Amino acid sequence: MKVIAKNDKLANIVIITLSVVVFALVTLMRRVKLSIDFGFDTHVFPAVSAFLNSIVAILLLIGLWYVKQKKFEQHKNVMLGAVVCSILFLLTYVMYHFTTVETVYGGTGFVKTLYYIILFTHIGLAGIILPFILFAVYRGLTGEYDRHKKLTKWVWPVWFYVSVTGVVVYFMISPYYGV
Repeated sequence: MKVIAKNDKLANIVIITLSVVVFALVTLMRRVKLSIDFGFDTHVFPAVSAFLNSIVAILLLIGLWYVKQKKFEQHKNVMLGAVVCSILFLLTYVMYHFTTVETVYGGTGFVKTLYYIILFTHIGLAGIILPFILFAVYRGLTGEYDRHKKLTKWVWPVWFYVSVTGVVVYFMISPYYGV
């Protein structure tokens, strides 16, 4: 079921380059604001991002179920769907943060502390997981299933956590949009 030819040198270059570019974009979007009129309230982007993160989490669960059932072709297709949804998430996330002033969380007390714990673990893990997801996908698509499995034993739970906590962060901060 090998889909692409193995070329570790090219894969390393592409994965590292993509990871650096995404990290740079995410870093820049806090400092640079672009004046783009989309013709609609940009606060729709976080809702779309949360929806996409929800879909990613569901697809990750389905992908896990398929692999446990040894339905590898279905697993591959579902996981590629999760990658596509993650890319769409990233696009909406970056568009929102490049064009909209940052929203400040308005909660207090324990809930505020909980929000920041979830937010900081989400951001930290999201910041480091991308290249590992890409390497896991590459290993799967090149038919290197032992290496793929070894990576995904810890990549999958982190990716799932990042997807779920992205939705939680959205629901916790959404009452403060536009305030």
